[in-house]
Amino acid sequence: MYHPSGSVVRQTAGSAAGVLDPVAPDTEAILFQRCTWCGTAMYHRLLCPVCQGSDLRTERSQGVGTVRHATVVHRNTPAARNVSLVELAEGFVVRGRVMGPLIGIHSGDRVRLSTAKDPVRGEPVFQLVDEPYRAWN
Repeated sequence: MYHPSGSVVRQTAGSAAGVLDPVAPDTEAILFQRCTWCGTAMYHRLLCPVCQGSDLRTERSQGVGTVRHATVVHRNTPAARNVSLVELAEGFVVRGRVMGPLIGIHSGDRVRLSTAKDPVRGEPVFQLVDEPYRAWN
């Protein structure tokens, strides 16, 4: 990584903010950044999108959130798969997959982190907190 003073800054493995991080053998978490200047939470950024500050601290997400957008993708895969944007309780949005029937995942559904890193795609995997009740007319 290039530093504005002209020197090269090297990050050790696992110190990059906003990466998926195994916490313990049984649990995993998503790391995100928070701007120390304005408090904005973000995922995988070099600068704060609000104030353009570069002083970002790494925090661990609780892993609970709400589906903001869900879609079904049919390309580059032998079977259809879910791709969702999930807004986590800390205030940042991450792209991942929600487990469950593809037609049963909707905006507004509450989810929690199941696996921080899918072995195939490397994206977080979420599961529905409540089985959604849908009235069929």
